[in-house]
Amino acid sequence: MDFTFTEEQRAAVEAARAVFADVAPDGVPSPALTPGAVADDFDRPLWARLAASDLLSLVLAEEHDGAGLDTIALCLVLREAARVLARVPLLEHCATAMTVQAHGSPELAAALLPGAGRGTLVLTAAAHGRSGHDPAELAVTARLDGETWVLEGTQTAVPWAHTADWIAVPAHTGEGEGVLALVPRTADGLALAEQVSTSGERFAELALDGVRVDRTHLIETPGAWERLREVLTTGTCALALGLGEGVLGMTSRYTSKREQFGFPVATFQAVAVQAADRYIDLRAMEVTLWQAAWRLDAATGGAGGPLPSAGDVAVAKIWAAEGVRRVVQTAQHLHGGFGADTEYPLHRYHAWAKQLELQLGPAAAHEEALGDLLAAHPLA
Repeated sequence: MDFTFTEEQRAAVEAARAVFADVAPDGVPSPALTPGAVADDFDRPLWARLAASDLLSLVLAEEHDGAGLDTIALCLVLREAARVLARVPLLEHCATAMTVQAHGSPELAAALLPGAGRGTLVLTAAAHGRSGHDPAELAVTARLDGETWVLEGTQTAVPWAHTADWIAVPAHTGEGEGVLALVPRTADGLALAEQVSTSGERFAELALDGVRVDRTHLIETPGAWERLREVLTTGTCALALGLGEGVLGMTSRYTSKREQFGFPVATFQAVAVQAADRYIDLRAMEVTLWQAAWRLDAATGGAGGPLPSAGDVAVAKIWAAEGVRRVVQTAQHLHGGFGADTEYPLHRYHAWAKQLELQLGPAAAHEEALGDLLAAHPLA
């Protein structure tokens, strides 16, 4: 096996680090001190720098002026973004663009991808359904009426919906697998209600009341929505990994300087053991993340495995959801009261980690899903 990244993937990491180098995690009001969203919009100047560095077109094909890279490259960039709590819709934007490129009509690709690559057009996705517990595609119905589809239903906790230009909305027709509709934010019949995430970001509840979508803007390809959902989930695992690594690095620096009884607390066995346990968590999060991302790309290329890629994604979710929680809890413990200081960024990382944990869902549910996959695909 070769676990090294390609030259192109390493170049994407270097470009991302250069863009995120000046991002301050405490650049907006604290979610602990703000009644409501910390800001009305995402970080537009940072978005412009990402576009100028060609990171928004990273996963687009050359025909769409992109670099033609894969899910692994996207996850590498997301990892760097999470280290500094970058407030941009990078995951939702790129994952939706990948889905449009792979499964959308030529008309839809021509309408969305050039602007998406330049950053002049922002994409997001509704992936949480009506309540966050039920499958998202069951929350909205799609009915064909002549040459247009009519959408009815509700999607909750849609990130960046108030400022995105297009929203990918999963739906069902009552006949088999889910479909995916690309809906402009200003569409008639689409209403957005204000919601605020645990991390203080502005989310939205989407209410679709007779929203009409052109036939070319609805993706009926079997597996398209499932693919988008898996990329979104794997990308969220990458965000959890980057955030956890940022937190552990912050904790290492603090405990190396903080002294008790004349010695840095990092030299105390109890502190070192806890930090080592969290390092092991991060390495497990990392290896399961790259396995999931590789399987998604391998499945696109026709390569298979003993289980569907959903199995690898489930394992990555188990480690990410549990691991990011343990990392920030240990960090708070090792920082003592200083970790709760709102003038110190650790509390922001804690809020973001809790949001990512909620998005990923409980590990027990993923373990049950993995068990179902193993039962349906016995290993020889």
